[in-house]
Amino acid sequence: MGIGQDALEELVTANRILAREGVVDAFGHVSIRHPGRPDRFLMSRARAPECIEPDDLLEYGIDGTPVDAAGRPSYSERFIHAGVYEARPEVRAVVHHHSPSVIPFGVTATRLRPVLHMCASMGSDIPTWDSRTSFGDTNLLVTNLAMARDLAAALGPRPVALMRGHGAVVAGPSLREAVFNAVYLELNADLQMKAHALGPVTFLSDGEVQACLRTRAAYTFERAWERWCRRAGRPYDERPMEGPLTRV
Repeated sequence: MGIGQDALEELVTANRILAREGVVDAFGHVSIRHPGRPDRFLMSRARAPECIEPDDLLEYGIDGTPVDAAGRPSYSERFIHAGVYEARPEVRAVVHHHSPSVIPFGVTATRLRPVLHMCASMGSDIPTWDSRTSFGDTNLLVTNLAMARDLAAALGPRPVALMRGHGAVVAGPSLREAVFNAVYLELNADLQMKAHALGPVTFLSDGEVQACLRTRAAYTFERAWERWCRRAGRPYDERPMEGPLTRV
């Protein structure tokens, strides 16, 4: 596999965090691009995220084909990850989930928009991809590259896209950032629905979103990651601080 044990453990931790924070349940998955082979990525065999161990992790080609599955089953929607990695060379991690508060925004005309400064990294332009538009009536699962490429095109350069009747895809320049955005996407969706029940909502402006991103440094992710590791019963591996985030 040619990847360090620390990176494998980090991917296991990401699965456990997403499960502990209610973003995934028995379903959903997270992957990382192979650090030494950008034409490959790593994700678990088909298993509930809360149960994943390092030995469950498999290596995949950019087309979603497992390099050596050794008889272990793969997620049918591994193509989501393949399509995003193929289209976005800068992306280092991908999360696909069906978090409950996000679903209503993919099946109604109400747009999901940031209401909290901590959620600014989701961006202010979140598209909804509808599989029916190009592929007709399906079971809504992304089970081939044609569907994955169509989804990746809808995602474009953004960090998040919703999937009508299905969930969301989150792409990030690092695993910790992608997990952060997935967790706060669910939080924002929950807060937005509660705010709508009270009356008209004042969302973050595009300028406010960009201002939040310019002043958000890597310690934001580290503070959250350390807490989530503790909640998920996983060790915390402190990483060097990086500069502020760039534009969405």
